[in-house]
Amino acid sequence: MSYAHVPVMLPEVGKYLHPRPGSFFLDCTLGGAGYTIALAKAVGSTGRVLAIDLDATAIKNATQKLKANNLDNVILVQDNFKNLSTIVSENLPAEQKFDGIVMDLGLSSAQLSDPERGFSFQGERPLDMAFGPLSAKSTEEIVNHYSLPDLTKIFREYGEEKEAYRIAKAIVNYRRTKRLKTTTDLVTIIEAVVPPRFYTKIHPATRIFQALRMATNGELDNLTTVLPAALELLKPQGRLVVVSFHSGEDRIVKNFFRTAALEEQLIILTKKPLIPTEAETQVNPRARSAKLRAAIKL
Repeated sequence: MSYAHVPVMLPEVGKYLHPRPGSFFLDCTLGGAGYTIALAKAVGSTGRVLAIDLDATAIKNATQKLKANNLDNVILVQDNFKNLSTIVSENLPAEQKFDGIVMDLGLSSAQLSDPERGFSFQGERPLDMAFGPLSAKSTEEIVNHYSLPDLTKIFREYGEEKEAYRIAKAIVNYRRTKRLKTTTDLVTIIEAVVPPRFYTKIHPATRIFQALRMATNGELDNLTTVLPAALELLKPQGRLVVVSFHSGEDRIVKNFFRTAALEEQLIILTKKPLIPTEAETQVNPRARSAKLRAAIKL
């Protein structure tokens, strides 16, 4: 499978990271390698980029792209970015610090298009929303075994779905006689509770699939874990840029930045989060919910 993905707000990320020849950068979410390749070109042969992704397909794709661009200053690591401190210590000299760190917390277009996994509700796919083998939970186990209150909480908190309870109840009723195995099974249940005609902008399954993906991969917990580690790994005057796509993610980043600023560890560079330009969202509609926050370490 080809790994197609358009990096979100690439010029803005470059502006805040301000890469220079000889500097060291960390891309916590490799994805389609858009940020990594731009950084690798900017830091040159005397600089380095460490790029991390839990998805083996992303690592394979990046390896090919780096070769095509004649770039040999990138270290690729397949792992969960929640293990950031360990990853750095195992791949770079002791006490290595970075001039900048970037995180794009969104789902890649390639992952959505992968027929072997269930990130998209288009077509019939396995109920598998794991980023990789080290993901926290199994999506199929969540929908087939979590209690009604737990499912409701996931749909309400991660998906911000108004009909969370009704959809969770319908899932529980369905699985009493038959196990949910495919995305089609789940979509059928959701549409029975909330027919698409009642939605004007997005399909009623969109928020539920987002919620299950976040629960499967422990995304909010991982973000809470990685931010302090990233701050510790920055050099003085090093920059941290985070692009989020979910209100819960953005809230975690905003609160972390505010606390670190009060403790005089960071200076916040973005008083309000940056959002993509209208021109970018027309070309890449999936960028429309992106919010960029940036800070510099004192």
